[in-house]
Parts: sequence; structure tokens; C-alpha cells
Amino acid sequence: MSAEESADEGTDDDGPGIREGVERSSGDPKVLLAMNAVLSTWFAWVVVWGLDFLGVAALTAVNVATLALILFGVTYVAVLR
Repeated sequence: MSAEESADEGTDDDGPGIREGVERSSGDPKVLLAMNAVLSTWFAWVVVWGLDFLGVAALTAVNVATLALILFGVTYVAVLR
């Protein structure tokens, strides 16, 4: 029997999996908000940089901050609420 076949035949007797651990996790929501802010800002910078590269929009702090706030808000509403 190959390792792939034996991995596919897992049973529920193996103990709690990652899903049970995540569902019972009582993590600090401030960490999620901080990660959301950092990743939204980084993604906004990449998008605005790409738009600047294409000549569509200027790479300015105001444009990056505006898009980051929009992304942060949409992510907060969609995921955390």
C-alpha cells in the first residue's frame, strides 16, 4: 500500500483535527485586525503600483491609503462579522 493510499484511509479515531482546533480557538481579534490592516495595505500598494505602471493612477500615499481602507472595510464586513 502506498503512502498516498494510507493517507486517504484516515479514520475519525485519530483524534481532533485542525478543524476542531480552529473552531474552538479563542484567539485575540486584535491580531486578526492587525493582520487585516497590514495585508490590506500591502495589497493596496501592489494594486496602485500596478495601476501607476500602466499609467492609470498615480502611486501616492493617498491612493494607497484610500484603497487600503476600502479593502480593510470590505474584508472586515465579509469575514469578521
